[in-house]
Amino acid sequence: MVVKYWRHRLFSHIDPPLVVMLLILLALSSGVVFSAAGGGMDKLISHFINMAIALTAMLAITLLPPQRLMQLALPIYVLGVVLLVGVAVAGDVVNGARRWLNLGVTRIQPSELMRLGVPLMLAWYLHSRQEVLAGRDFALAAVLLLIPVGLILKQPDLGTALLLFASGFYVLFLGGLSWRVLAAGGLGLAAFTPIAWQYLLHDYQRRRVLTMLDPSSDPLGAGYHIIQATIAVGSGGLGGKGWMAGTQTHLDFLPEASTDFIFAVFSEEFGLLGNLVLLLLYSAIVWRGLGLAINASSLFGRLLSGSIMLTFFTYAFVNMGMVSGILPVVGVPLPLVSYGGTSMLTVLVGFGIVMSVASHKKLVKT
Repeated sequence: MVVKYWRHRLFSHIDPPLVVMLLILLALSSGVVFSAAGGGMDKLISHFINMAIALTAMLAITLLPPQRLMQLALPIYVLGVVLLVGVAVAGDVVNGARRWLNLGVTRIQPSELMRLGVPLMLAWYLHSRQEVLAGRDFALAAVLLLIPVGLILKQPDLGTALLLFASGFYVLFLGGLSWRVLAAGGLGLAAFTPIAWQYLLHDYQRRRVLTMLDPSSDPLGAGYHIIQATIAVGSGGLGGKGWMAGTQTHLDFLPEASTDFIFAVFSEEFGLLGNLVLLLLYSAIVWRGLGLAINASSLFGRLLSGSIMLTFFTYAFVNMGMVSGILPVVGVPLPLVSYGGTSMLTVLVGFGIVMSVASHKKLVKT
C-alpha cells in the first residue's frame, strides 16, 4: 500500500511525453559517449551513474510544490552569490581561471548553481511585484542579474557569464520588459562592443573570435579545435560513417570528444540525417516544455519554466554553433548528450522544476 501510494504520487507529477523524449536523448547520449570513449566501459559506467543521480534528483524535484520553490529562491541566490565571492577571494586557479571553490571535502563550481538560482530569484521577485510591476522593478531585477554575471566575468568565464545573462534576460523578457527598453539596450550594446573588445576582453578571448573567423590562421594552435570539429561534421556526409566508425574520433584528432565536442562525434557517425533527428528531438523537448510553461497557473511558474526551456535551447544552439564553426569556442556542453555529471544534474533538475510547476496547479502568492 505504501509503495503504491508513493508510486502514484511520484508519477502523477511527471509529464510522460517530456520524460520519454528525455530518456530517448539520454539513450542516444550513452551510445555516443561510449563511442567517444573508444569503447571503454569505465566512462560509460560513470555516465550511467551520473544519469541515475540526475534522474533521481529530477523526480524528487517534481514533488516540490512551486510554493516551496519560491521560498528557496532567495536562499539559493544569496548562497550562490556568497560562493561566487568566495571564488573571487580564495578560489582555486585552474588553467589561468579562478572558477572553483575548495570546500575541503569537495570542490565546486558555484556558477553552475546560479544557472538555476538566477531565474528562480528573478521569477520570484517579479511574481511578488506583479500587482504593481513597473520600470523600477525591472531595473532592480537587472541589478540582481548583473551581480552574479559580473562575478563570473571576473573569474574570467565569458561564456558562462553570457549564458547566465541569457537565462535572466529570458525571465525579464517573458515578464513584460518594454520593447523600447530592449531596443535601447540593443543599441547601447552595439555602441559598447568596440570598447569591450579593446579594453574588457582578454587576449585569449579576442583570439577565439578571430580564430572563428579564420581558423587557418593558427591551424595547430587556437584553430585546431574548430578545424578538426568541422572536418568531423563534414565528413559524416548524408548518412554518417556508422556507430564507432568515426575516424576523427578514434584516431584521436578530435579534442574533448566526449564533452564539448561530442556533437562532432555524433555528426561524423550519423551524418546529416542523424543531426536532423537530434535537432527534431531537441525541438520537440523545447516545444513540450514551453507548452507546459504557458499553461502554468502563476506568473512565477510561467517565467521560471519559460526561462529554463529557453536556456536549454540556448545551450544546445551555442554548442552546435561552436562545433560547426559559426560561434567562438566556449566551454559549453551539449545538454544531456555530453559526458559530465554537473551539467546533466543541473539540466534535469531544471526539467523537474518545469514538471513541478505544471503538475501543481494551485499556487498562492508568497
